[in-house]
Amino acid sequence: VLLRQASMSQNSSADHRTKGLRVVFIGPPGSGKGTQAPLIKEDYCVCHLATGDMLRSAIDAGTELGKQAKKIMDTGGLVPDDVVVGMIKDELKKPDCRDGFILDGFPRTVPQAEKLDKMLADQKTALSHVLEFAIEDALLVRRVTGRLVHPGSGRSYHTEFAPPKKDMTDDLTGEPLIHRSDDNVETLKKRLEQFHRNTAPVIDYYQHKGILSTIDATRPAQTVYASIRSIFSKSRATEARP
Repeated sequence: VLLRQASMSQNSSADHRTKGLRVVFIGPPGSGKGTQAPLIKEDYCVCHLATGDMLRSAIDAGTELGKQAKKIMDTGGLVPDDVVVGMIKDELKKPDCRDGFILDGFPRTVPQAEKLDKMLADQKTALSHVLEFAIEDALLVRRVTGRLVHPGSGRSYHTEFAPPKKDMTDDLTGEPLIHRSDDNVETLKKRLEQFHRNTAPVIDYYQHKGILSTIDATRPAQTVYASIRSIFSKSRATEARP
């Protein structure tokens, strides 16, 4: 509740200067990306593109790229980078992405980052920020194994750190919450190993481009959100200088 109130009280500062906010979130599962994205989406009027959700949506909608992805996934293959980038490109044409976007779950490798940059460059734009959510693996285990999710909206809760008002029930809709089947210690450790192996070069890539900011994701969600807003504000102030 405090986090939502803090977000709403700062909403008036999300004015015309925030247009064109183009952000990539990098962080392991449980680092808080899913908590921060809805706040930024609302306060800055940008769209939130989570690649997993985007793939499912394209498949359900029967788009050409969705059909390609489904055919590959049905055979156990990985969806090619070009197909994912094409889906992102299609999403960016929608009205809710007019003022910018948060991209979560992509890129995960340097070749993917390069293809994303090229796609944006072809549209005469570029990423404005890459936010790395830094957190120790041991804390992630506690966070992830207690995570609860509202399937309809993606809102997340936690049995220990941020419990719902009513046990296993979404605060806003009253609908049931779920534990994700892959939110267990064994699966998480494998995902973390893969994340660290693939993502370190991506972080270096964006560091060299000068658009990477590292956030201490161990802090309370409200403090993390204030840090993100500060990063955005400093960037805007720099751009506004003559």
